[in-house]
Amino acid sequence: MTAPLPSDPRDPTPIDAIAEDWVDTQLDLFPEFRVYLGRPGREGEYSDYSPAGAEAAVAAVSRTLARTEAEAPVDEVDRITKMDLERELRLAVDKHEAGFAKRDLNVIASPAQELRDVFDLMPTDTPEDWGHVASRLSNLPGAMSGYLDTLRSGIADGTVPALRQVREIIVQAQKHAAPTGFFASLASGASTPEGDLPVSLRADLDRGAAAAAGAYEQLAEFLREELAPHAPSRDAVGREIYELASRDFLGATVDLDETYEWGIDELARMVAEQESIAREIVPGASVAEAIAFLDADESRKLHGTDALQRWMQETSDRAVEELSRSHFDIPEAVRRLECMIAPTQEGGIYYTGPTDDFSRAGRMWWSVPEGVTEFDTWRELTTVYHEGVPGHHLQIGQATFNKAQLNTWRRTAGTSGHAEGWALYAERLMQELGYLDDPADRLGMLDGQRMRAARVVLDIGVHLEKTLPDGSGRWTGEHAFGFLGENVNMSPEFVRFEVNRYLGWPGQAPSYKVGQRIWEQLRDESARREGADFDIRAFHKRALDIGGVGLDTLRAAVLG
Repeated sequence: MTAPLPSDPRDPTPIDAIAEDWVDTQLDLFPEFRVYLGRPGREGEYSDYSPAGAEAAVAAVSRTLARTEAEAPVDEVDRITKMDLERELRLAVDKHEAGFAKRDLNVIASPAQELRDVFDLMPTDTPEDWGHVASRLSNLPGAMSGYLDTLRSGIADGTVPALRQVREIIVQAQKHAAPTGFFASLASGASTPEGDLPVSLRADLDRGAAAAAGAYEQLAEFLREELAPHAPSRDAVGREIYELASRDFLGATVDLDETYEWGIDELARMVAEQESIAREIVPGASVAEAIAFLDADESRKLHGTDALQRWMQETSDRAVEELSRSHFDIPEAVRRLECMIAPTQEGGIYYTGPTDDFSRAGRMWWSVPEGVTEFDTWRELTTVYHEGVPGHHLQIGQATFNKAQLNTWRRTAGTSGHAEGWALYAERLMQELGYLDDPADRLGMLDGQRMRAARVVLDIGVHLEKTLPDGSGRWTGEHAFGFLGENVNMSPEFVRFEVNRYLGWPGQAPSYKVGQRIWEQLRDESARREGADFDIRAFHKRALDIGGVGLDTLRAAVLG
């Protein structure tokens, strides 16, 4: 199906109306969602994180699911919307019944982080903007209280996170609660381009910051005194929870046992490819020796986060300029990507999409761990392509831009498997297009690909307690640290953060490599069916124009 041009908008249908209503319902239930979409209103409010809030949310899900099931699609766009909206809503009910919210505590993507993260994207250009910040700061304790009540309900029925996650979040919470923590720094650094803020507003910010810091102190105390005594030392979540989590992150159902075996084979292939390239860099060298050689090359180093940010921006701008001329149709609105150093120091690199009207550009964020001051361009070049163009920014920006065909839900929905799978696919594509011809840059790309393959093995292995690849016993969380350390060339701090992330966020890490596998399968099957008529540029546009659907839906939409 040929997508309409922006000048030829598609007439909305009853299924479009249901999807739009669902977005509006989410905006009502989760006011922070407005910040991420750039929608005005309820700027200082939080979602209801309490058990009552979860019940209200699942009731809204059930109502929307019933409406969607009762409506017949009128065209192919409707068919895809109905298929994927029903998938998402049914999964939300299943997760609620399995008690996901009651054990929702991990080191990277749980309410313990979300309550703070929203401030990264809140506008701060005017005194009015800062007033909204002050309001949300003052409302954070109430949101935190609801969250703690939900975790308490998990204690009551034995649905609790692992002790390792509890201990890690105590450390994070204490950082935010400190007199020099995030909230204090946010308030003390408040200003506008026009100058200082009114005295009364600054006082509101100071009070709000103190209240928010106090809420994180309360979180640390709750975790230490109430939750930790009930938290299991076992990191594995088991097959039932893992299957739901995998469906959530992929938007697809996969054979986990087959995927584990494929992951072992894929990791071996990545290792062999990396070893071959290492010998190109230094004849006869091992991977470790080639990395040591590159790490000693000052021409490939950046010193300080200012230099890192400039290099990220310059690399991104150059890729957008060149690829838009030769390999992709990139709309003008999508060509702007802002590269940012994140205000936190927890580790991790991530992307946030543009607002619906592109008034806020897509952004690539780098959360640099404390004490890290040197960066190697050979390691990180592929990261810019992963987060920017042709990775997340092209993918998400294209869906946002495609208003003529897609309702708001289709432009803003998505799964990790779709997004991260595309981004890994994009890394390999950049190699094919000649952007990683330098063996050092290819080694850096393969370092990431090897890590993602290792994560498939580690994540499924730990959480399903499968047999270790060498057959020596069963996976545990403790095995994971050494295993990842053997398969990445990163600092011990990075390894520790990453493993803790996998142990507390089951199913998410494999979605990258498994998603890439599915994207590549779709491309190869399309090429097989179309034969000499296959046009990879057209395939990419057709697939991205569908929006961020689950991978089972994507397969049905692309292959029919």
